[in-house]
Amino acid sequence: MSKRIATPLKTKTLLNQYGLKLKKSLGQNFLIDESVLDQIMDSLNLSKSDGVIEIGPGLGALTEKLAEKAGKVVSVEIDGRLVPVLRELFQDKSNVQILHQDFLKVDLVELANEFLPGQKLTVAANLPYYVTTPILLKLLHGELPLKSIVVMVQKEVASRIAASPGEKDYGSLSIAVQYYAQAESILYVPRSSFLPNPNVDSAVLKLDILSEPAVRIKDETFFFKVVRSAFRQRRKTLFNNVTHNLFPQVDKDEIRSMMLDSGIDPKRRAETLSLEEFASLCESLTKFMP
Repeated sequence: MSKRIATPLKTKTLLNQYGLKLKKSLGQNFLIDESVLDQIMDSLNLSKSDGVIEIGPGLGALTEKLAEKAGKVVSVEIDGRLVPVLRELFQDKSNVQILHQDFLKVDLVELANEFLPGQKLTVAANLPYYVTTPILLKLLHGELPLKSIVVMVQKEVASRIAASPGEKDYGSLSIAVQYYAQAESILYVPRSSFLPNPNVDSAVLKLDILSEPAVRIKDETFFFKVVRSAFRQRRKTLFNNVTHNLFPQVDKDEIRSMMLDSGIDPKRRAETLSLEEFASLCESLTKFMP
């Protein structure tokens, strides 16, 4: 297999050679910038003892790099037209497994047990923008022994995920991810780095998985329900969102008193609360659950 898939010439040659036309419905934009790939690989810090799950390998630009560093690479591709191309390109790489599946429908524990047994896992991907959030939440809510997740996502989504309390991009998605992982946006990637050029710029996001959730919660389902409710109308106060969205039948003075007793000003907005403050709020609100 010729090296350097991530170049405009090589990518165009492969598309022509196999008669492939890109599907907008799958958000197909292939990376053609080697320097971006090198920085992604530096952030992954892989060794031959590592197993990698790659989501959406496309034409294999990142797969090629992963195969050189990792012990085993399992690449999951939804587009059936690309699967035989990938299998041909990597037929001489015994540590690469190409699977034709929709990642959102994959049983991750079964996949890990079959192809990556006993290994600490890393996830790498250039994610289509329309499935970024469901894929990340599937990974974080799963039971895989994950070490880290390094993904290319829409720049604005990376900003939202890595945002801190008080920043304009901080919201329920920030908390949903940072509950499980330390998030960092590590690299800006212009649209010119892809073929064809997408309509938005991208960023590489690294999630280092925490050994345990960032805060202790008795009821995770209720915690995330509180978070979503608090952010539902961002211009409203925390008190108004909680009373209206969660407990419309509860006496408002009771909820106001509870917030004050928890050290949280009811007039604050959700984007000013840290994870720890949301955890404290959630524990206090449990008394009003039906």
